[in-house]
Amino acid sequence: MSTESYLSSHGVNPTAVRILVWEYAREQSETFSLSDMERLLPHMDRSSIFRALKLFTDHHLLHAIDDGTGQQKYCVCRCEHNGHLNHIHFTCTKCGKTYCLEDYTIPLVSLPEGFLMEDAEYIIKGTCRNCLYETQ
Repeated sequence: MSTESYLSSHGVNPTAVRILVWEYAREQSETFSLSDMERLLPHMDRSSIFRALKLFTDHHLLHAIDDGTGQQKYCVCRCEHNGHLNHIHFTCTKCGKTYCLEDYTIPLVSLPEGFLMEDAEYIIKGTCRNCLYETQ
């Protein structure tokens, strides 16, 4: 499926900027930030990239991750269900890198009456395997 068709099928009007940002985003094997995208797309202004990332998040093409580092991270949504419940993320407290743990899902939580869940984030913080092995 072409990028234009894919974006259209998710309710996103495929402009030239959105196509380019989406193609770079989906090539990322790990989480990325707006600053990362700016480095990949130096000819594009920050606000255009940000608006595209926000739109992709709103249309469930990207997960937005607040990992506590002060910089919003993103990863491509690979959810196979309509619930768009995020997978678990792991943030390394040594290097600051955030990993998607796609094979691990956020456990469902039963909420009290009168509460409606719209989204969930689950961040585990600790030391990643790269940093762990560097210190040994």
